[in-house]
Amino acid sequence: MAFFLRWMIRLVSVALALSVAAALLAYWVFSRSIPDYDAEWEVPGLEARLDIVRSNANVPHIYGESDQDVFFGLGFAHAQDRLWQMLMTRRTAQGRLSELFGTRTVQIDELMRRLDLYGYARRSVAAQDDETLAMLESYSAGVNAWLELVADEALGRGAPELLLFTPEIAPWRPADSLAVLNMMAMQLASQQETEVLRARTDLMLNDPARLADILPDPLDGAVAELPEFSALFPDLPRYAADTEPPRDPLHPSPGRMLAGASNAWAAAGSRSATGRSLLANDPHMNLTAPTIWYLARLELSTGGVIGGTIPGMPIVLVGRSDALGWGLTSSYMDDIDLYIERLNPENREEYQTPDGWARFETRRSIIEVADAPPVTVTLRWTENGPVIPGSHWNIGTVTPPGHVMSMAWTALTDENTSMRTGLELMRATTIEEAQAAGQYFVAPSQVLTLATMDRVAMQVIGDMPWRLLEHESQGRIPSRGWIAGNRWQGVTQYSANPHFEDPEGGILGNTNNRIVERDFPLHMSFSWGDTQRIERWENLMQSRQVHTRDSFIEAQLDTVSPTARTLLPLVGRELWFTSEAAEPGSVEARREEALGLLAAWNGEMNEHLPEPLIYAAWMRALQQRLIQDDLGPLASEYQALEPIFVERVYRDVDGASAWCDIRPSSIEESCTDIARLALDDALQMLVDRYGSNISSWRWGDAHEAVHEHQVLGDSRLFGWAVNIVQSTSGGDNTLNRGRTAATGPDPFRNVHAAGYRGVYDFADPDSSVFITATGQSGHPLSRYYDNLGELWRRGEYIPMSLDDELAAAGNIGVTILRPRE
Repeated sequence: MAFFLRWMIRLVSVALALSVAAALLAYWVFSRSIPDYDAEWEVPGLEARLDIVRSNANVPHIYGESDQDVFFGLGFAHAQDRLWQMLMTRRTAQGRLSELFGTRTVQIDELMRRLDLYGYARRSVAAQDDETLAMLESYSAGVNAWLELVADEALGRGAPELLLFTPEIAPWRPADSLAVLNMMAMQLASQQETEVLRARTDLMLNDPARLADILPDPLDGAVAELPEFSALFPDLPRYAADTEPPRDPLHPSPGRMLAGASNAWAAAGSRSATGRSLLANDPHMNLTAPTIWYLARLELSTGGVIGGTIPGMPIVLVGRSDALGWGLTSSYMDDIDLYIERLNPENREEYQTPDGWARFETRRSIIEVADAPPVTVTLRWTENGPVIPGSHWNIGTVTPPGHVMSMAWTALTDENTSMRTGLELMRATTIEEAQAAGQYFVAPSQVLTLATMDRVAMQVIGDMPWRLLEHESQGRIPSRGWIAGNRWQGVTQYSANPHFEDPEGGILGNTNNRIVERDFPLHMSFSWGDTQRIERWENLMQSRQVHTRDSFIEAQLDTVSPTARTLLPLVGRELWFTSEAAEPGSVEARREEALGLLAAWNGEMNEHLPEPLIYAAWMRALQQRLIQDDLGPLASEYQALEPIFVERVYRDVDGASAWCDIRPSSIEESCTDIARLALDDALQMLVDRYGSNISSWRWGDAHEAVHEHQVLGDSRLFGWAVNIVQSTSGGDNTLNRGRTAATGPDPFRNVHAAGYRGVYDFADPDSSVFITATGQSGHPLSRYYDNLGELWRRGEYIPMSLDDELAAAGNIGVTILRPRE
């Protein structure tokens, strides 16, 4: 027995030793790609010495003898810290994910080949002006210099993921940076999905009044009476099952409710305590690990600029100089139209145009697939745009037999000069120069918020489609592609884009709300990203005569939900304290306790409180009860709360309370009945998940920010190491927005929020602050992978200074690059 135990101990010890040795070896192998920030290199492509000073938060401050060398340095720094992110973005744009990930991404590659975003980027290189092209080439040279060092010095292939997936790495080119910009447009595109959903809902309801409830029209401004979709295409069924499979995390189009959001506001000197302007900006996008944002400072010949960059692009996309601050928000411009194209029944290679039948432009494309045979797809284009199969965006549910769907989009152009806008913004010193820079921007359309020392302005940038007044659907539902009046006539002039300067009240801002009251076709959009946050923002801005940097930070971090403050009194007005004393532990007692908590709640979506969780679960259950019988299986498309819909129902706007009556039921249910049943549903769900002690529930337990690695995040082996999960405050409609997933086993998890926050104070520009949601490095073993994440979660910032001494103080390293002789 003793002999047996001795050998067991020896075997276990050997196994443990081997495991430790294997772990150490794996760590050494994977950590080889963590860059040394305190190194000197000789590299090709530089004109003179270049210094990259890394602040204590690992923000690179880049100093060179020329602007081209500085852009070289940004490319070098991006590649050092975010190489995998850059390569994945390029590969997605090229439609080449399946070469690494096999059959799971074939559908993504097929869509990207059809849209040809990389092809448009490649052809747009010729449209760049000399200075923009020089910037792109210098940036590419910097990326390639790091790639060369990785190969020559055996630096772990540059990223740990490249040891698990081993593609050949092509040099970075200017077209790649333009493709990254096109991918940003892809992430923010949602109008095509809104068109499909409106058409599907119209078919299902067959009632314009109820359609206006669930997909409300703008509150003011002319909206022509639109044809019912079923009248345009009577052969379509009332409901067709989804034709799109569940989206892979690698899909570049996140979905209608997650396509983009942002806040930006500015105060002129007249509304500032110091007499100098203030600007705050926090763009919202999908939460990922690492975040899409990367902080950097560039010392250009025109002065220093600092702010948020996106790896792959050589510009400070949002940020400031000493003279100018600029922020971006999604404009929600309707820059996409879907067209139903009629096929020639005698020749399906032709489609109908206003001038008769025309042949599709066609091309075959081969998708290489790892561990599977290659897939050949036939790409087709019409005069309106590329043909999109029914398996994407559920287009097949609204495409009649004998027809196909094409898509017009302003981003699909060979003359995309948007990058020039970024370059000129970094050099601009006045409002007029910044607005002029916007004329070159094509897509994705944005609202550009600007501030100088004592002035503020807002300018919509991006091409606006030129639609004709007789357009039958006004771009709100797919229209018939063979009718001349439905077709775009190009794009409008830049002067038609809305702009605002020096408002009388001294403050302007945008939370993706409607910004202009103009009739079609200069309406900009019928579908806006916000109707709620803007109310809270207006209250906070008008609550004080003058503002400071700290009051702007306070507003940026505000977690009070105006939606909760509006809906709870409406929905619960017949339920507050109206029932008799209930048996302890009963459903009624639980309901009373929950209603009591909500009655005393101020609407703050604080992570430590139970009330936000009760409210969110109640509204989710309520909306499903309201729509399930009317929309049937289509109700799954409306899992995110639609605040205006619920408000219309409980105010009975134009008979909207009809949604409360359950159709198959023999009795007539009231809206109070539905509210009570929904609250009981929600509380039971929460008890099952979090226990019966309501006071112990925490919103933060359900509303965790999930920054997921797009490739390794769902891996049992690596997920724990690469994903970043944090308890967070905020909600769908708070200024500190934390958009909930609305679907799946964790419907309240925070999946879409402000990956970047910045507040700029022109009374003391170096007191400006910024932060990102994770960290600067994309390497999970680096201490800078999540070094900013906890600060972001707590609502803290780091200095956003152009002071050279402050940047150098406490730096973690200085990379010196010299020209190779």
